[in-house]
This record gives sequence, structure tokens and C-alpha cells, in this order.
Amino acid sequence: MKTKIAILFFTVVLYSTASQAQQQKAPAGYTYGTSAVAKSPMSLEELKLLQQSLLFGDEDIKYLKMSYDILKDQTSDILDVWYGFVASTPQLVYFFGNKTTGKPDGEYLAKVRERFAMWILQTAEANYDQKWLDYQYEIGLRHYSAKKNKTDNVNSVPIINYRYIPALTIPVTTTLKPFLAKKGASAEDVDKMYNAWVKSVLLQSILWGQPYMKKGEF
Repeated sequence: MKTKIAILFFTVVLYSTASQAQQQKAPAGYTYGTSAVAKSPMSLEELKLLQQSLLFGDEDIKYLKMSYDILKDQTSDILDVWYGFVASTPQLVYFFGNKTTGKPDGEYLAKVRERFAMWILQTAEANYDQKWLDYQYEIGLRHYSAKKNKTDNVNSVPIINYRYIPALTIPVTTTLKPFLAKKGASAEDVDKMYNAWVKSVLLQSILWGQPYMKKGEF
């Protein structure tokens, strides 16, 4: 079974790389900054309070932006690592499986991968404006039963259990650190970029939980 999943993920890598080379337009389902995205129930003022609670400040923004040029041509390699982790973790592959057959949906995985590459770049851009905040709410909805499967019109499981979302902060950021060190940045700068990424990924994973909460609980 693990061999079959590994072959599937290798196919996804090839499909995604070809698609990115052939397309200059935004990936399918990528609606950042468009009218298709609802306004977040959270205000920018509330976002700032959350950032303060995470000790997330101007220095973190500086080092996230520094990471942009380092990571922008490494997104495919980063995603190979992340998708490899998902492929080896059955409880995560499950959320990309066909609800009828139980098998991973390769096309679904490939489409998500293309948007995931955009997410890497957005995180490194560190633009915490209304468009960014609104899109975090949209991403949360797509993890939750409200919009799960609708973007890609797939027959998958109806929800991603929230407990796995913040948990992924660790494997995502830990495996990113070697990529931050590949372009000659000092050890100190690598550590600061890494710490900024940890805070940003945790911040986003918290925001993605908003649709899971009843009004007033978030």
C-alpha cells in the first residue's frame, strides 16, 4: 500500500511541475484578492492583537520577506518534501482520498499542490492586509465542511479535522529550515527566518480554525 501511495505522489510531482511550466495564470481555485472571497469576520485590529500574543512583530516581517528570494525558486522541492511527509502519514492522506474508493485522489492532490506553492510565496511576502486576512478565512472554509471539496469538485471526505491543522506547524517549518540555509544566509539569519516562519504558520493555522468555532467562541 505504501508503495502505491509513493508512486501516486511521484505522479503528482510530475503533473504539477508540467502544469506550472505550461501555465502563467493563477492555479485553478486560487481566488486571492477576488470578489469570490468573503470578508473575514475578524478585523485587522483583532489580527494585530493575535500577532502580539504570538510575539510576532516587525522583525518577523523583515525576516519573512528576506526568505522570499531564498525560497521562490525552491517551492517545488519544498513541496516534494511536504507531500512525501503526507504520503507517509495515513491519517493525513485520508483527507485527500476518494470517499467512495478510499484511495488518494491524484488530481485533487495536484491542484492543491499548485495552490500550496502560492501559499509559500504569500507567507514569505508577509503582507498582512485585508486581502490576506480574508483569504485565511477562505482557506479555513475550504478545510471545514462549508467548502471542503467544492473548489476542486471532488468526492472526498467532508472535513479536515482541525486538530491536524495546527499540528502541521512543526513538520512544515522543521523541514523548511534546510531550504532557508541553501542560499548562503548566515546561521543567525537562518534562525530568525525560521522563527518567523514558525510564528506565521502557527498564526495562519489558528486563523483557519475560525469556521470551526461557534460565533463568539473564536
